[in-house]
Amino acid sequence: MPQIDVVAVVGTCPPERLRYAVETAEHTARTVIPASRLAVSLDPVDEAIALAPWVETRAGAVIEFPTGTPTTEIIGEFAHPSSPARLVGVTCVVDAPHLLDDLGRDDYLAYRAPDGGRTLRAAALAAVTQIEYASTVVLVGWERLSTPDLSLALAIVSALSPRCRLRLHPAPSSAPELHTEYAAVQERPGWIAVLNDDHAPHMTDARVSALRYEALRPFHPGRLAALLDGPVDAGVFGTVLRSAGFCRLATRPHVTAHWEHVGRMLSFQPLATDDDLGVDDELLAAGQDLAFIGLDLDRAGLVAALDAACLTDDEFAAGPEAWADLPDPFPAWEGAGAD
Repeated sequence: MPQIDVVAVVGTCPPERLRYAVETAEHTARTVIPASRLAVSLDPVDEAIALAPWVETRAGAVIEFPTGTPTTEIIGEFAHPSSPARLVGVTCVVDAPHLLDDLGRDDYLAYRAPDGGRTLRAAALAAVTQIEYASTVVLVGWERLSTPDLSLALAIVSALSPRCRLRLHPAPSSAPELHTEYAAVQERPGWIAVLNDDHAPHMTDARVSALRYEALRPFHPGRLAALLDGPVDAGVFGTVLRSAGFCRLATRPHVTAHWEHVGRMLSFQPLATDDDLGVDDELLAAGQDLAFIGLDLDRAGLVAALDAACLTDDEFAAGPEAWADLPDPFPAWEGAGAD
């Protein structure tokens, strides 16, 4: 049986998301599967994969996913060799007037986990990853924006997702959807492009910029926390909309962590330990390798502040045994990779 082509529609505004999914299905002769149909399942992604082969149209399906469904999970499950359907596009519907509010949210979304329980996901993280992994981003409500604000919104989306196609809704029905078959590993997010030194957004604005921060020395956790909770949170260096990458804390020196930040949500999750590296494995980061995307960024000031949060010459020379006594206000890591 040939695989069914699927276009996923995601977004944090259910009415606009459903409306666009229905319109897309009509314009492309596909069958629409609404989020309400998936939400009754313990695992919406598994339910979508189970329903896809039964669609009645040869063109495939447009599947609207419930708010909070991780985009990376959608991509990963559809890219699995056993999947009867293939993901050929991810369309993210963005309410343009509320873009900055969505990226700055500090609440959490609940969605059902495969074990039947409920899992919480930061709303801002859901919003930004939907944009980052989209092949097409559709802005709705853009007519209410001034020309400068619309330019800003387009530039923000393009910086977050430089490989996406931007569309203003309503768009001509004849405009074809991009066919972009999704593999399990994707390098679409803007922060990954920044770390790869190939960040080239199609839309730009003087207020939107990105920078890559690299340092060989680990962070002093106490000074890093003070920097993030103080000047960065207060916007002293501009508004950091998104930052992500790889980092090391001096109190956990043999662990490379994933730095994940959007809005007021920040987390460090252990990715790998030095002891686990094989002969042919590549070190993710010896120190810091971070991407920052934001508005009105004081690039020099932010870099200087991050440098000051790293270990000094004397602290670095003291070695890991001394680093263990440094103040570390960040939550302890559980399981593999915890120091």
